[in-house]
Amino acid sequence: MASGTKTVIFAALIGNALIAVTKFIAASITGSSAMLSEGIHSLVDTGNQLLLLYGLKRAAKPADEDFPFGHGKEIYFWSFIVAMLIFALGGGISIYQGIHHLQNPLPITDPLINYIVLGLAMLFEGAAWLFALREFKQSKGKWGYIEAIQRAKDPSVFVILFEDSAAMLGLVVAFVGVALAEYTGNLYFDGAASIIIGCILIGTAIWLARETKSLLIGESANKATVQGIRIILNANPIVEHVNEVLTVHMGPDFILANISIDFVDHSSADEIETVVAQMDTRIKERFPQIKRIFIEAEKRSIE
Repeated sequence: MASGTKTVIFAALIGNALIAVTKFIAASITGSSAMLSEGIHSLVDTGNQLLLLYGLKRAAKPADEDFPFGHGKEIYFWSFIVAMLIFALGGGISIYQGIHHLQNPLPITDPLINYIVLGLAMLFEGAAWLFALREFKQSKGKWGYIEAIQRAKDPSVFVILFEDSAAMLGLVVAFVGVALAEYTGNLYFDGAASIIIGCILIGTAIWLARETKSLLIGESANKATVQGIRIILNANPIVEHVNEVLTVHMGPDFILANISIDFVDHSSADEIETVVAQMDTRIKERFPQIKRIFIEAEKRSIE
């Protein structure tokens, strides 16, 4: 999964860097506000991909004395930072640029350049989007798209998918804005397109921030995993009652499980030690993402 994720990010990084350069050149030649907003959008996306790669590298660091459960949550932090950058730099600057253009409209020169650049950008962005979609389809399994995003514990893939989707939509808006400004002579269409692109980016950023926030705070494993743990625990004859199964994702592939069990009263310390070791092994075999398990023998509380 990690190698596939990096491949998606590298593909998006290269594509966005090249597209950003061409968009800025086209904006400087034609004076199009929408094209300038698209250049800013691609530049922000390029920086975001660099941050995601940095986050993946940091998340792969082994556990140490200061971080005994590893650095897996780094990818959640940097994904959240990416959402903030899309909001502030991508969305904010695009809206500001659009408002400025509405206040001081300038004619678009050589609009053909805009169409060529936007067409090429759609081609490159479309390829990156299809690449990210294919990777996401492989990772989502049987779940629907929305449910898979909500259940996903590795945000890097759907961050790229969201970015590329927003980029494709932004390109369509920019194309329409430039075309309407040229054929109607109304220069306000170009500025309005820039504002719409900014709103698209802000909407994307809010959704990304919402999806990564719970992971950053500490999201539990999915219900199927928790239920599977309970089944393994209850299968042991000296287990009287499973009090709690508390799980938290310390990273996309690292689940920490804290378990409280009421063992039958006649169980000896040696029996409990043996059973706990067996439970630890079986749970980790059934769910490889569970790396650390803490089991506490505790009397069932009756309210």
